[in-house]
Amino acid sequence: MKIEQRALNIADLRQLAKGRLPRGFFEYIDRGSEDDDAIVSNRAAYGKYKLRPRVLKNVSTRSMGSELFGKPLAMPMVVAPTGAAGLMWHQGELALAKAAASAGIPFTLSTASLTSLERIAAQAPGRLWFQLYMWPDKSMSHQLVKRAQDAGFEALVVTVDTVVAPNRECNTRNGFTLPFSVNRRNALDLALHSRWLITVVLRYMLTGGLPRLENFPRELERSLTGGSASGSALPKNDSLSWDDFRDLRKIWQGPLMVKGILHPKDALAAAEHGADGIIVSNHGGRNLDSSIAPLLALPDIVDCVGSRLQVLMDGGIMRGSDLVKALALGARAVMVGRAPLWGVAAAGQAGAAHALSILAREALRVMGQCGCSTVAELDHEILWCESQALVPDRRARSISLQ
Repeated sequence: MKIEQRALNIADLRQLAKGRLPRGFFEYIDRGSEDDDAIVSNRAAYGKYKLRPRVLKNVSTRSMGSELFGKPLAMPMVVAPTGAAGLMWHQGELALAKAAASAGIPFTLSTASLTSLERIAAQAPGRLWFQLYMWPDKSMSHQLVKRAQDAGFEALVVTVDTVVAPNRECNTRNGFTLPFSVNRRNALDLALHSRWLITVVLRYMLTGGLPRLENFPRELERSLTGGSASGSALPKNDSLSWDDFRDLRKIWQGPLMVKGILHPKDALAAAEHGADGIIVSNHGGRNLDSSIAPLLALPDIVDCVGSRLQVLMDGGIMRGSDLVKALALGARAVMVGRAPLWGVAAAGQAGAAHALSILAREALRVMGQCGCSTVAELDHEILWCESQALVPDRRARSISLQ
């Protein structure tokens, strides 16, 4: 049975992924840190806003066409960077990139991907963005930025909310580390998922060996089973500052974005230090467990820098109505991470493409039901909420960096 018949919505794709993946792998992408409060809050935020439709409007020619950084988008959506997609499906990053290209939207490759950025550029032509984690040795990160530039990546996304390792207790309980290693906590779980072992691990072993963190410099490069005393593939750098971002601005020639902004003052700082865009994000609820939901942080940030920067948002999008609400609150586009990742875990490229198609179809339907034909018509007037604290205030605000 085709994936389109097996999954009617993103929640169905999630269940298919859950059934196929070992528990440790599924919870690595599905869960957050500590008590999962941020993940719950991210989803609950969408429920705080209701849609207030307009009627008797001609919506027979609806379109989700948009633009970002001067280039057209088939829909205001970007595939977010998600590390270890290659563990969910054989060559999972390539599958995601090809699905995004077919959908006419950008794909963001993670620093922690198992596929080299050069291979992505060669085999998955489309709008390619690269996501950067800054390592303690900044010269290594600068070399990686140059690799992305030379490979033809269009935009650079600098993630700034992971300077301290998050407390992801579920990974410890499941014996999951990245790079991955077999241990007493996960051995039985792996053995009970023979289909995944055959179609992913065995296939890698038969076609060149286990994958590596291909975008790491030689000094840090590790294989899939390289092991890690800290359980983390990414060396953290807790000394980063806006000066480091200014240095990246000097190196990178294309659109430059900051991912992980939740405070208007940081959004303003990004504008002052040369950013072209920001991504309002709490890392999908995977880092700071008590963080504000991005959807609730979005209106103040849009009011502060929306006229100066392209403002994107990610976090918890499961339905087309979620996308519509984010756009109505001022986001130029949304990033989606888990939805296409569940799709690729369930059925490879076809599953990822189906996830993007589900969200697009649902959003177009909601737009029609709200009386809107274009993305430009989505604004705060179609939203309603009980708490006045959540109603976007479009009055000009002056926020200092202090």
